[in-house]
Amino acid sequence: MHFHDCFVRGCDASILINGTSTEKTTVANSLINGYDVIDDAKTQLEAACPGVVSCADILALAARDSVVLTKGLMWKVPTGRRDGRVSLASDVNNLPSPRDSIEAQKQKFADKGLTDQDLVTLVGGHTIGTSACQFFRYRLYNFSTTTVNGADPSMDATFVTQLQALCPADGDGSRRIALDTGSSNTFDASFFTNLKNGRGVLESDQKLWTDASTKTFVQRFLGVRGLLGLNFNVEFGRSMVKMSNIGVNTGTEGEIRRVCTAIN
Repeated sequence: MHFHDCFVRGCDASILINGTSTEKTTVANSLINGYDVIDDAKTQLEAACPGVVSCADILALAARDSVVLTKGLMWKVPTGRRDGRVSLASDVNNLPSPRDSIEAQKQKFADKGLTDQDLVTLVGGHTIGTSACQFFRYRLYNFSTTTVNGADPSMDATFVTQLQALCPADGDGSRRIALDTGSSNTFDASFFTNLKNGRGVLESDQKLWTDASTKTFVQRFLGVRGLLGLNFNVEFGRSMVKMSNIGVNTGTEGEIRRVCTAIN
């Protein structure tokens, strides 16, 4: 949710605003879980210190805490963001898509001041959480004529069979599937092991391994011999701080919303 917020109009909690054509109403954001968590935190903070803590800061802190709760490392979150007053569904086109090429992903991250290493690191956040069948099911059926099962050839055949059972061609597109098979509730580097083994759920995730320009970073997180290793937990915190500073409102910009779902 924090990622989806920051990549659209900056880290201003615009993703939280209700309305008929706000960011929250788009396909990319409608199936995100956790809006109630932010609302609960805001209610308690307003009771203790009204008008002080922004929804944007709550979202940044909650993102960090979700990592810590799943056994990831703590990092210090800079605060002082103010909430935005605009939320438009049309702006969500700026978000990276599961079907994006590596070049498209790299450009979208570069546009936000993030490096290729930040890209691989932040996508590694998929070590926890889920995606809906509708965002990857096209990879499982009639994707290719070069595979026996018709699936994306970059996918492990056994994994395809498992996903087809969970996401039938005519099944419920909103069904949630773990993005890091076997370790979806633990924040660790196993997500990258799954990419190496052709078990990336999203096409954009799997491409991090199949594209040479990003594969090296995956290998460094995996500790491949001959390459300078990277500690995923440490690097994730660093990249999150960079991302959480995108397009921040401060001073007289924006506002401190009393309720996160509505502009004051």
